[in-house]
Order: sequence, then C-alpha cells, then structure tokens
Amino acid sequence: MAQQAIPVSGAARLGRPVGAARVAGGGDRTVCGVVLLLPAGEPMSARRPSPLAYAGVRPLARSLAAAGRAEGLAAHVVRYRGRGWNGSDARLAADATWAADEVVRRYGDVPVCLAGIDMGGRAALHAADHPAVNSVLAVAPWLPDDDVAAAEEPVKQLAGRQVLIVHGTNDERTDPELSYRLAERAKKVNRDTCRFEVHSDGHSLRQHRPEVLALAADFVLGALFGRGYARPVADALAAPPPLGLRMPLASGFGHALRR
Repeated sequence: MAQQAIPVSGAARLGRPVGAARVAGGGDRTVCGVVLLLPAGEPMSARRPSPLAYAGVRPLARSLAAAGRAEGLAAHVVRYRGRGWNGSDARLAADATWAADEVVRRYGDVPVCLAGIDMGGRAALHAADHPAVNSVLAVAPWLPDDDVAAAEEPVKQLAGRQVLIVHGTNDERTDPELSYRLAERAKKVNRDTCRFEVHSDGHSLRQHRPEVLALAADFVLGALFGRGYARPVADALAAPPPLGLRMPLASGFGHALRR
C-alpha cells in the first residue's frame, strides 16, 4: 500500500550566519565557502521543527564558524519545514537541497559542505548530489534498518565528494553498524570516503566533544578550502576498508596529532 503523504506547512529557511566575522567599518568579509548545519529530525512527523534539535547543532556551527573565520567560512543552520523525514517524501533532504540552492543565490559559486547530525546526517548524505556541494559530514547519522528499508540507502550521489562519517560505538539511538555498512558501500563508488569511530561514546558524543569538534573543523576546512588534512584524516581517506572506515578518534585530536 502506498504511504500516505504527511502535510507539512511553511517553508524551509536559512538561519542567520553563525559567528559571522566582521571587518573594520562593519562590513561582512567575503564568503568563500559555506557549511550548512542540518539538525536532527524524526522518521515520521507532521510537527514543526524541534527547537531542541536546532539548538543541538549550534555548538558545531559556532565551532566551525570560529575555525574558518580567516578563510571566509559562513555557517548557517537550516530550519526545516517540519521535523519528519516522512518516507519517500524525504522532506529533510529536500530542505537541504533547497538550502544549497539558497546559498548559491546569496553567495554565488562557493563550495558547500553539508554537515548533519542524526537524521540531519541522512539528509546531508542524500542531498550530496547538489552541484555546489563538495563535501558531507554526517555525525551519528540516523539510517533505516536494512530489513525495513524499501531500498538500500543511495550512495552514488556521493561520488566526487569528500565524505566523513563520525559515530560513537556506544550509540543507542542510531546504530553505528548501519553507518559502517553505508560507508562500506560508499567507498566502492567514492574513494574519498572515511569514517571515524568514537570509542565508548554515545549518541551525543559528549565524552569526546573537543576531539569531535576538532575533527569536524579539520575536515570541513580541508574540504572547502584545500587545507591539508591532519594525518589521521588523510590516512583514513587513503586506507582501504575496513581500516579507513573504523578509524579510532584518538584522545587529544586537534592538538598533539596535528601535523
């Protein structure tokens, strides 16, 4: 039986730039790259977007904006039309695609990284085929169980993009094994795919938050602006499965491990 569409009112929006740098005289610095933060969502829902989910990506947005200020990075949090993925409608992915279109309209031909958490990670992966997107960061992505999905999660749209997946090994909300299986399939169509495991951490990755934020910044700035990746990221991208897809995130990443 066909799945009944769930109506969602309103329109997607881009939040104001997070931590936008200012130059003397009050003008904005030239934007040379954009990262779009995609909050968590729910598999099925007609409810409005969750303020908690929006707040949940703000720390990552602030960290990336601060790290990329000198490079001309703009960070925006996407405000979805609603909180539900809603089956084949894939509304959150559609909102991510709209947001990438809006970036092109506002800033012109600049590279875009889609950075999503939970269901936002799934949206980032799905919307990677937008022409402006050159990279995807999926943190603890929500993915459907293999045995209930109508079809396998797509991976062909990841070809030609830099892709990083980060997942806690003790995540009880989103299954880290599912993100490994997706990364394994993605690696076959796109060698520039890697995945880091945060050992003993859960869905929110609170225990190793400084390392996760440093890893995210290293990847996003490297993908958008051509900066050299830290050695662990470069090694993960170059390594064949399973090594490059089960790379442990070492304590102190961003400090002693920076090459």
